[in-house]
Amino acid sequence: MFADFLKRLTQPAPAPLSDFDARLALAALLVRVARSDNEYAPAEIARIDRILAARFALDAAAAAALRGEAEVLEAEAPDTVRFTRAIKDAVPYEKRLGVVEALWSVVLADGSRDQHEDALLRVVANLLGINDRDSALARQRASQNS
Repeated sequence: MFADFLKRLTQPAPAPLSDFDARLALAALLVRVARSDNEYAPAEIARIDRILAARFALDAAAAAALRGEAEVLEAEAPDTVRFTRAIKDAVPYEKRLGVVEALWSVVLADGSRDQHEDALLRVVANLLGINDRDSALARQRASQNS
């Protein structure tokens, strides 16, 4: 299943993702950000589950199952660019702002901002087409909601 998904993402002109694949790509990106400091903290896992449940109207078990699939996909995926390209193609700008806010929420979940997480978020926001100002505002909102 994941090999086919990754193959579709790496096509020169990938087709728009199905709703499920877009969910999986977003979940894998959340996991990638959480793992970027080499510490996948329980607080980050819990935050990812809450984000997935809220964003996709899932119960706790379904959100955890989606995160579990995303963890496997994230471990197999070659790079972050493909995730962000898939999300950028599948999600309008306004909702991508919500994606960046969700990513910041995961970064802030464990109570510390690591330089690797900050660097990855700057790259990801840029790849999603989100400017620095909007990313900073998303970080502030995530910080207030944490």
